[in-house]
Amino acid sequence: MAKSDSTTFVLIALGANLGIAVAKFTAAMWTNSSAMLSEAIHSLVDTSNQGLLYIGIKRSRRTADAAHPFGYSKELYFWGFVVAVLLFSMGAGVSIYEGVHKVMAPTPISDPFVNYIVIAIAMSLEGYSTYRAVREFNVRHKGKGLVQAVRQSKDVALFTVVLEDIAAMFGLTFALLGVLAAHHWGLHWADGLASIAIGLLLAMVAVFMSIEIRSLIIGEAVSRDVQAGLRQIIDGEVGEGKPIRAINEIRTMHLGPNDVLLAASVDFFDGLASETVEATTARLERAIQTRYPLVRRLFLEAQSTAAHREALEREAAEHPVDPSSLGLNRDAAHIVKNAANNSDDAMPSNAAVATNKSATGTTLSARDKQSAAADPSQTVSGKGRKTKKSRRRPR
Repeated sequence: MAKSDSTTFVLIALGANLGIAVAKFTAAMWTNSSAMLSEAIHSLVDTSNQGLLYIGIKRSRRTADAAHPFGYSKELYFWGFVVAVLLFSMGAGVSIYEGVHKVMAPTPISDPFVNYIVIAIAMSLEGYSTYRAVREFNVRHKGKGLVQAVRQSKDVALFTVVLEDIAAMFGLTFALLGVLAAHHWGLHWADGLASIAIGLLLAMVAVFMSIEIRSLIIGEAVSRDVQAGLRQIIDGEVGEGKPIRAINEIRTMHLGPNDVLLAASVDFFDGLASETVEATTARLERAIQTRYPLVRRLFLEAQSTAAHREALEREAAEHPVDPSSLGLNRDAAHIVKNAANNSDDAMPSNAAVATNKSATGTTLSARDKQSAAADPSQTVSGKGRKTKKSRRRPR
């Protein structure tokens, strides 16, 4: 799906909400309906939110610079969080306040038929926007419920539009019921009660959104299916007669909906020439980015299993983690669990020297570069030690 798709849904929602807000404010002033005023405020907040999301989408596509070397993809998540705050404070707060005021001092609705007409128009426009957004959302998350899909989605713009549109349809229903009760049965306080219900609905949506977006800002991993696919690709270079002895761990983080950072630690066989390590890294990068274009940055760390074990023990002792979130092999996961359970007895160990891979290839440590320059016959093994070039096949 093209990047512009989320932008399209945001713009559709923005246009619909702007027109609806104008109509609702007109009806609220004309009829003195508290529920209609709450709905007008709701639509105005939604319009502002779509504008902020559009700003977030545009700013998130800026190219990386010295101050932000990984780019601006997370800016969309920031503006999404601002949207949740506005929805809670402006939308929910004002609606509840207006509703309580109307319940305590109920006044009759002067011309309810104007409200009926505006609600019908609003439902038509909101219905179209909701249909488009929900249909696209279901295409991306087949076979999943709404809550599960939102929790797994990384596209803040799209799931915000979906949640706000669904909330708008419920809000219009509450407003219609409030106007009907006040008009037909003389329950003028019902109009205020509908306003309170709209406010509570917006508050729940805002809290749910803020929790999900907070998780994205902190940094969420890719889905388990993608994680398994990444491991499968790297696993193709593992085994006898291949350059990699074992995969230590794989870590991923979404910087944006279509921007993933991948860091993997692997144990290369000893005695490999640096050219072999670089060629392996290049093959993995091509294979991963061909299958998963959203992986824009790949960092491959050449690290012995023993050194990785020591690093895991230190990390687990200082900051307990969930082994399933790190893409660890079974032995490494067992180490993390034991280290977390015995953190008081954990002994500090020296940090392992490892090679780091940039997005374009493998770079050697400073010490290895100096050694290689002094003696070209020397190279770097998978464990970070200097070894003589060998013509033998790796074991």
